[in-house]
This record gives sequence, structure tokens and C-alpha cells, in this order.
Amino acid sequence: MDMSGLVSGAGGFIASAFVVAGYTMRTMIPLRIFGILTNVLLIGFSVVHHHYPVMVLHMILLPLNVYRLREMLLLVREVKKSVNSDLSMAWLKPFMTERKCKAGEILFYKYEKAEEMFYIVTGRFRLVESGIELPNGAIVGELGMLSPSNKRTQTLECLEGGIILSVTYQKVEELYVQNPAFGFYFLRLVSARLFQNLGKLEAQLAETGAQATS
Repeated sequence: MDMSGLVSGAGGFIASAFVVAGYTMRTMIPLRIFGILTNVLLIGFSVVHHHYPVMVLHMILLPLNVYRLREMLLLVREVKKSVNSDLSMAWLKPFMTERKCKAGEILFYKYEKAEEMFYIVTGRFRLVESGIELPNGAIVGELGMLSPSNKRTQTLECLEGGIILSVTYQKVEELYVQNPAFGFYFLRLVSARLFQNLGKLEAQLAETGAQATS
């Protein structure tokens, strides 16, 4: 067998091994690492045996695999950072519109069509039905985005004049798609709100039960 045949045979064997690995590996990071090792191996093999078309091909694929691996590692790091961080979403401010509110103003009513959520900068605001008062820095109105009919789940009232920032659900959806870390962040925010509402309901039920027992 001549040298070119040997190179072709080895290249075919490695390529087949890569295809098999691609079917057996469940995540992209190990697959990219395996791809990089394959590129390096075939480049070295091609240089030794002067099989330049194969060398050129894998010299093109190598930086592409390295770039994609770096992207995925950065994504994993950002997701871990978002999961372990607090629920402050001040970084959303550049995408939001400022609005001034007066005491007694109703920002939205329960069952109203929901199209935006709000970030509280200053003032005092309360969710009427649950009686929850929201602190500065809180996000409110996000549950309407997840409601099947996009309806408000509670009424929001301004108790003391202040400033809020609003962002449309369309912009939130764009950020969700473009930034997976924001997606995890948003899910944690919604989960925290649901648990807060559940805790409030349990407290009310316990108080009602205590009064009935008395």
C-alpha cells in the first residue's frame, strides 16, 4: 500500500471514530474537545506525510472548533453566575423607559391585558390582592408575560409617589433569546414571586384557621 493510501485509510478511520463519538456524546463541550484533538492529530499526520488538502481542511476547522468551545464555556460560566447571583436586575435599565407615578395611581388592574413589566426605582408600590409591598429595585408585572392569556394576575397601586422603569414583553423576549443567562435570571425571578405569593397565602390561611379556632 502506498503512503497516500495509508493516509487516506488513517483519515477515514479517524473520521469514522469522530462520527461514532458524535453519536455517543450527549453534550457539545466534550464533542468540541474531541473535534479539536482530531483536528490537531490530522494536521500533524498530514504534515508528516505531505497530504496538504487534509491539512488545509483541518487548519480551517481547528480555529472554528476552538471558537465554538470558548463560546460554550463562556455561556456555562455566565449561567452559573446568574444562578448564584441575587435577583437585582438593575442592568435592565438601559432597555427601559422612565415613568413618574403619583400616590393613589393604579399602574395596572387584575385581569387587564399585560404588555410590559416594571422596575421600581423610588416610591412605594403594593400588589393589592396579596397585600405585598414591593421594595425599591423590585421587578413587577413579569407574571403577566407567562400567563396563558397575558392577563395581569394582580392590581398594582402606587402608595407613595416615585419613579418606575418599564420594558415591553417584546424586548424581554429578545433579551431572553440573545442572553441565556437572562433566561435563568428571569426564571428565578418568577419562581421567587410565586413562592412569595404562596407564602402570603399560607400565612393568611393559617391566620384564618387560628381565628376560626378561637
